[in-house]
Amino acid sequence: MAPAAMTFASSLSDAQPVPFWLEDPGKPAALPALTGDERTDLLVVGGGYSGLWTALLAKERDPRRDVVLVEGREVGWAASGRNGGFCAASLTHGLANGLARWPDDLARLEELGARNLDAIEAAVARYGIDCDFERTGEIDVATEPYQLDELRALHEEAGRLGFGGLELLDRDAVRGEVDSPTFLGGLWDRQGVAMLHPARLAWGLKRACLDLGVRIYENTRALDLSPAGAGMAVRTSYGRVFARRIALGTNVFPSLVKRIRPYTVPVYDYALMTEPLSPAQREAIGWRNRQGLGDSANQFHYFRITADDRILWGGYDAVYPYGGKVTAEMDHRPETYLKLAGQFFACFPQLEGLRFTHAWGGAIDTCSRFSAFFGTAHGGKVAYAAGYTGLGVGATRFGGDVMLDLLDGERTERTELAMVRKKPLPFPPEPVAWAGIGLTKWSLARADARGGRRNLWLRTMDRLGLGFDS
Repeated sequence: MAPAAMTFASSLSDAQPVPFWLEDPGKPAALPALTGDERTDLLVVGGGYSGLWTALLAKERDPRRDVVLVEGREVGWAASGRNGGFCAASLTHGLANGLARWPDDLARLEELGARNLDAIEAAVARYGIDCDFERTGEIDVATEPYQLDELRALHEEAGRLGFGGLELLDRDAVRGEVDSPTFLGGLWDRQGVAMLHPARLAWGLKRACLDLGVRIYENTRALDLSPAGAGMAVRTSYGRVFARRIALGTNVFPSLVKRIRPYTVPVYDYALMTEPLSPAQREAIGWRNRQGLGDSANQFHYFRITADDRILWGGYDAVYPYGGKVTAEMDHRPETYLKLAGQFFACFPQLEGLRFTHAWGGAIDTCSRFSAFFGTAHGGKVAYAAGYTGLGVGATRFGGDVMLDLLDGERTERTELAMVRKKPLPFPPEPVAWAGIGLTKWSLARADARGGRRNLWLRTMDRLGLGFDS
C-alpha cells in the first residue's frame, strides 16, 4: 500500500461500522410486534419518514381516523436513520432536474416545496422534536471550471424564472464560508435546505404519532397484501391487519404492489463521520454558518458539520447490486471508505491527522427521473410513493400528503401535478439493468474527468429521460 493510502487507512482504524446517528443515547426502546389481528381505517406500511409523515398527517387531517403503522424492524433504522441529514425544499431533486422534466409545473413545484419545508420546521417546533434543526441552507460548490460555468448558468436561469434565494459565490466568497483549496466558486441556496439529526427526526415523529393515537408495531414485517371484503388485508409474521385503506412507504424495499417494483433500484451510498474538531481545526476551515455542502461533479460528495462539530462526508460511489437485492452485506464497503477518506483529505488538507469514528452505508430507492413517483392500486384502496433518490428527508412529507389525497379521492393542487400523474420509465430486467447501470456509471466518471463532456450514451439517456443517481 502506498504511503498516502496507509495514512488514509490509519484515519479509519478506529471507525465503528455503524451509522453514527443510530448510536445516539436518545434512541427509544422498540415497541412490541403485532400478534393476532388488528382492524383500522388506515394502515401505513413502513416506519421511515414516508410512513411516519403519512401517519402523522392522517391524524392531523382527521383526529378520529384510526391509524396503524407496521415496521419490519425498528422505526428509522434504514435510510431515515442513515442519511446525511440534508432536509431540502426541492421536490424535484434540484432545480436543474425540475427544469428538464416539468418546466410547466416548476413554479408550483417550487412553491409547494418551500411550503413543505416550512411545514416540517413548524412540526419540529410544535411537537418538540429535538433533532438539531438548523435552516442554514446548502452551497453547491464547483471544483472544476466547467462546474463553475454550470452554476453560473443555473443562477441566471433561476433569476430569469423569478426564483430568488440563490447567491452566486466566487472563489474568495465560497472559501470565506468554508475553506478548501479545491473550491472555485459556489451557489448558495440560503433558505431551501435545513440540516438536522436524521434519526432523532424519525424518533420524534414516532413519538408524535403515538401521542396522537397512532398504534405502532415494530419488528412486524408486512408479508403480503390481498383484498378482504370492502377493504384490504396485510399478513404479518404473527398476525394480520384489516384496513379500509393502505399507504405503502416501503421505498427501497420490494413493494407489496409487485407491478411497481421495476420502477426503482437500490443504490448503496456510503458515509464517514469524523471525531469532533478542535477549536484550531474549526478555525482552519471556517464553516461558521454551518451550511450543508455538495460538490457539482456527476460522482459527487455531500458534507456537513454536526451539532458537536464533527464532519459527515459521504457520496461519490453509488453501488448497484446485481439483481437489485437489498442485503445487510452491502451496508459496509471498506474500499469505498478508503476512497472517501482520501478524497476528504484532498478537500481539507489542513485537517491532516483527523480521525473517523464511524463508517457506514445504506440503500437508496432510485428511480429513472431522480424524484418520487406516486400511484394507487386495488381500486384506489392502496396508495404508494417511492423513488426519492436520496432527497427524501423533506420530500417524504409531501409524498405523505399525496398518498392521503389519493386515498381520500381528493382532487388537489398536488394530485394535478404531472409529477404525480405520470410515472418514470421503469428499469429493464437483468442482465440489461446491470449492464446499463454499469455503462452509465463509467460514462459519468469519464465525463467528470473530461471537463463535463457527456458521451453518446449519456446524451442518449438524457434524450430518453433516463438516469442513474444517488
